[in-house]
Amino acid sequence: MPIPQEVAECLTAVGGVPGIEARLPAAEVLVVASRVHHALSEPLRLRIVHALAVQPLCVCVIKEIARIADSKLSYHLNQLKKAGLIEGEQQGSWIIYRLTPLGQRCMAIEYPPPG
Repeated sequence: MPIPQEVAECLTAVGGVPGIEARLPAAEVLVVASRVHHALSEPLRLRIVHALAVQPLCVCVIKEIARIADSKLSYHLNQLKKAGLIEGEQQGSWIIYRLTPLGQRCMAIEYPPPG
């Protein structure tokens, strides 16, 4: 089955399928992107990241914002750490969480208003 003329013309202009493939991110980049998108696909984790975009926070404040039990919060924070979006720094008996540079870049996305 032939492809639409518009698609065929554009495909030719970029060098065909090999030209498209050459423009795709490397497999390692896609793995990182997949982890980030997975971590941010959970509304609670997205809420936590948005809170950390305001300022670094200790676990007790994040827990109050998230309104969940310690064990569940630990799981969600771990998912965000695995994705490279947040990091925690021990300060005495506290752990202060903040966005990583990757997390900051992710929060620079502007969302359209609802509706």
